[in-house]
Amino acid sequence: MAQLQLMRLVSPSLPVGGFAYSQGLEYAIENNWVNNPKELKTWIAGVLQAGLACLDIPMLAALYEACSEQDFAKFESLNLELIASRETHELELEDIQMGNALRTLLSQLDEGITAPLSDEAMSWTSMFALAGVHWQITLPELADGYLWTWLENQLAVAGKTLPLGQTACQQLLSQLLPLLPRARQAGLALPFENISGSLPALSLASALHETQYCRLFRS
Repeated sequence: MAQLQLMRLVSPSLPVGGFAYSQGLEYAIENNWVNNPKELKTWIAGVLQAGLACLDIPMLAALYEACSEQDFAKFESLNLELIASRETHELELEDIQMGNALRTLLSQLDEGITAPLSDEAMSWTSMFALAGVHWQITLPELADGYLWTWLENQLAVAGKTLPLGQTACQQLLSQLLPLLPRARQAGLALPFENISGSLPALSLASALHETQYCRLFRS
């Protein structure tokens, strides 16, 4: 059941709105920072290795541990720290909107996933960790699922804006998949005091996307 629940959690049909965001990639493509599959691979690999592996995955691990120990005061503190780490207004809104959507969804399921949390805004990563603990998904598998759903969404963005055909997307996926377990291993091994993440180009792309004249994805 744990694996099936993980498939459910990473499904693009999960109604949390992840499909609506590009995380700056739409602007990078519009501004010709990324205009072919090779450049797209470099962009995605850079964000994965210098962003998710250094911030999202180790924070997912810390949130998972706090939730497992039912230390919800620490869980909420980590949640606010993670939200504060989002470098643009757009990235922060995406994280909170998806997190709150997942929180609402989980509370309305038959099994009623609830936790004694305050009314503070919830990060997508925080609620992903909470769901993983409730459904008894192991941390490594949960981290793999987190990375997979991010990668799938980035390729979906590229497929709509580059444009990139389905075969080319699958070819890129084959090249990028080996990076996921490496990012997971690096992120889970990172000491808490070394958690950090700053991607200037991504931050600029996200900030400029807010005023992009024509865009498909939410700002």
